Amino acid sequence: MRYAVLSDIHGNLEALEAVLADAATRTDTLLCLGDLVGYGADPVACVEMVAGRAQTITYGNHEQAVAGGLDLDWFNPHARAAAEWTRERLDEDHLRYLTALPLIAEVGDATLVHASPDRPDEWDYLISAEDGFNAFSAFATRLCFVGHSHLPGAWSLGSSGPEHLPGSIDLSLERGRRYIVNVGSVGQPRDRDPRAAYTIWDADRGTVSTRRVVYDVKTAAAKILRGGLPRFLADRLGVGS
Repeated sequence: MRYAVLSDIHGNLEALEAVLADAATRTDTLLCLGDLVGYGADPVACVEMVAGRAQTITYGNHEQAVAGGLDLDWFNPHARAAAEWTRERLDEDHLRYLTALPLIAEVGDATLVHASPDRPDEWDYLISAEDGFNAFSAFATRLCFVGHSHLPGAWSLGSSGPEHLPGSIDLSLERGRRYIVNVGSVGQPRDRDPRAAYTIWDADRGTVSTRRVVYDVKTAAAKILRGGLPRFLADRLGVGS
């Protein structure tokens, strides 16, 4: 089975469509780690598109924010404005659907979670080597896929010791090692590469790899501006920050 593992779509329909097109012939099914909404101009379309295709979806902090379960003071002003804007565009059915998503799920020998598997409802980021290594005790599967930081990378742990692999990844999973993989962001990359990011997990071959996909950034940014969202959210798409 080949899985397309997506995270942090953030209402960016152009990026999502490009990723789904790229994944169509390369994967068999879709997994999503949350943050379908927030920042971008097409939250409804993104929710409905992923809901109709994904085998499993987990809950993200932006879902919690637009549903009213997270204090918006937790967000910076741009994220707060986007959460308020998004909340006005989702109806009660969408909000009920999003709030019913699980914080954490398992598919085969992989754990799926938006942020850290350790206390996933506290939305901790996994960024440094130490962050990743400290999270291994929180899940029992061989693999754990995360998002949240928008930064692709991986941590591995085995009898020979820990290893931190920042940046895009191309892994052949080694027997006896466990892995945490950040799949990157579809809709708002922050590693200075504006291309959409997602990860392919080939469970039969035992490989995990990041893919980057060019999409229509100009259209996505223009829709943000037309919708009255902060210009900062449009401008950052072009530089991947």
